[in-house]
Amino acid sequence: MTPLDAAFLQAEDAEPTASLAISSTAVFAGPAPSFAEFRDHLAGRLPRIPRYRQRVVPVPLDLGPPVWADDPDFELDRHLVRVALPAPGGDAELAALVGRVMGTRLDRDRPLWRYWFVEGLADRRWALLSTVHHSMVDGVSGTDLYRVVLDREPTRASTAPDDWQPAPWPSAPALTVAALRDLAMLPVTGAQAAAGALRDPRRLVAAGRGMLALLASLPPAPRTSLSGPLSRPRHVTWLRCRIADVRTVRRAFGGTFNDVVLAAVTGGLRELLLMRGERVPPGGVRSLVPVSVRAPGQEDVRDNRVSLLLADLPVHVVDPVARFLAVRDELGRCKAVGEAEAGAAVVGIAGHEPFPLVAAVVRSGWRIPQRTIITVTTNVPGPRHTLYGLGRELLEIIPYVPIASTLRIGIAIMSYRDVVTVGLTGDDTVADLDLLASGIEGDLKRLVALAEADRQEPGGLR
Repeated sequence: MTPLDAAFLQAEDAEPTASLAISSTAVFAGPAPSFAEFRDHLAGRLPRIPRYRQRVVPVPLDLGPPVWADDPDFELDRHLVRVALPAPGGDAELAALVGRVMGTRLDRDRPLWRYWFVEGLADRRWALLSTVHHSMVDGVSGTDLYRVVLDREPTRASTAPDDWQPAPWPSAPALTVAALRDLAMLPVTGAQAAAGALRDPRRLVAAGRGMLALLASLPPAPRTSLSGPLSRPRHVTWLRCRIADVRTVRRAFGGTFNDVVLAAVTGGLRELLLMRGERVPPGGVRSLVPVSVRAPGQEDVRDNRVSLLLADLPVHVVDPVARFLAVRDELGRCKAVGEAEAGAAVVGIAGHEPFPLVAAVVRSGWRIPQRTIITVTTNVPGPRHTLYGLGRELLEIIPYVPIASTLRIGIAIMSYRDVVTVGLTGDDTVADLDLLASGIEGDLKRLVALAEADRQEPGGLR
């Protein structure tokens, strides 16, 4: 396990109200298969997901990061739950189920994943609610699991025979000896890594510049009701928009896909604060924006390969187009100063430092976000082509991002085919989560209307 993977376990240990599993809900056309059919289908895919049959094993005295080991007591049925939604089986009932599931932690004595087979959705639909601990996957590698579990055609792909047998369970003495050996080699591996970095001075300079920018973001952000102590329950909702609408805004005003959606999120957060009777000062909402540093072709590696940007969302800007341009410029600034490179460099350095020291830093530094980061906004591209589950068409994917520390709101953005779904997470302090959803939706509609008007007027803003 890498230090970044382990950090999600340590952060969960440090926060009693945290449950750091990531999740998504796949909704399929009906009729639903039988639970036995679903179980057999998943059993046939397990050989392609070895991590699903492995458990976390701590190293004695934290001498090294935890390791993954084959679970000698693995039973698939322990990871599958069958549940039926109450009538009418709409978004509200499904959201209530997701909130209940995600408010509880995965059992560390078993592999850190679980699937909920959900029946009773309106219009004869059914769903698969998947939960996987963040120590196992990031957004990209987690989304890639759909490629393994589902099919690209209505006909089901053949599966290979499963002759899996668990490898011997690692003993505490063996783990200790291996960790001590790795610690002894750190001066050598660290020197090799440093020499490699010196061979690419441009990347080194970019990382240094980015580190200064990240340090400049450490001063506390203005206090708002968006951050503070969390309760254990989780509440979720979501909204949907068309990729075509995002493209309309991009064509009119420039920027990236992420710029457009994040601008709509900024407008929604502005409206939420105003509806609560609060001020919207500059720098009032600083969002952690995860950035994938995963190389193409590595989507099926089950680990975390992410860095970050720390973006000050301009909730104080009144005009929607001006707010979009401010979001675009802020994200451009974060990228230009090398914040993502700096985050990746920190993760790389952690891999060459004594793990006891790294673990202590993670535990002691876990509370830093309560003063500097107000929310998290993650965007993970989903499949653009249609997928099928046991011959049934996958209709939509609803994303979920965990919240922890003092981040009371989390925002996950995922595209599938021609639709973007924005999933919102809150705790009991965010009883008005639907206001945020309607604010995001309304702001995007205003941007689309302004973009279409600009396109029709000669000399419009480009």
